[in-house]
Amino acid sequence: MVYLKQVNIQSEEFPVLDRYPFNLKIFQNTDTIKFNKTITMFIGENGTGKSTLLKAIAYKCGIHIWQSEFNLRCEPNPHEEDLYKSISIQWENGAVPGSFFGSQIFSHFAKNLEEWAMHDSGMLNYFGGKSLITQSHGQSLMSYFQSRYNIKGLYFLDEPETALSPSSLVELLNLLIKITKQGHAQFIIATHSPFLMALPDAKIFTFDNTTIEPIKYKNTDYYKLYKNFMNNPAKFIKT
Repeated sequence: MVYLKQVNIQSEEFPVLDRYPFNLKIFQNTDTIKFNKTITMFIGENGTGKSTLLKAIAYKCGIHIWQSEFNLRCEPNPHEEDLYKSISIQWENGAVPGSFFGSQIFSHFAKNLEEWAMHDSGMLNYFGGKSLITQSHGQSLMSYFQSRYNIKGLYFLDEPETALSPSSLVELLNLLIKITKQGHAQFIIATHSPFLMALPDAKIFTFDNTTIEPIKYKNTDYYKLYKNFMNNPAKFIKT
């Protein structure tokens, strides 16, 4: 199921062109991103803007993103969170609810859930029936994914591989396949993981060029690097 059909980046509405993220040529040069698959991947090196755009789209879709209370910066950027103001979205058949996942956000959520469960233990039933903070980080993530993504909606994941082992990544891969076959969820995922990029029928957009462009899995630098490393690790190790 595709709920979010298209995102338009309106560069003519950028408030500045010399501050992040508006100084990124990739946002200045890209007009439209079309979503025609139930799973879309944003890939690219750090600093290319994939997570920033992911958050901006989530904001524009009306999805709340928990923020850390610690926001002090030695060099504050008043435009850092403003990209959503310069994009527009098109729904397929009207807006749907959803959620935004990030590793730091999840840590705050798990602690809050623990406090809620002290007053109403039934709260845990919505997230696998166990306390998230008494499980390993990887186990708690999978409990969250398995429960939350069974609900109809649009889901944003920002580098979910951060705290997952390779085996857990494969488990997440198969969970996403299972959920998308049920036809009630759409995912947009920013990732560095070649495991997740291997999702069958996923649409991959690379942020490593001058515009946001689709790319085939086996053409990604991630696939090539991992494959070459596994075939000949000594080639990459400096002694």
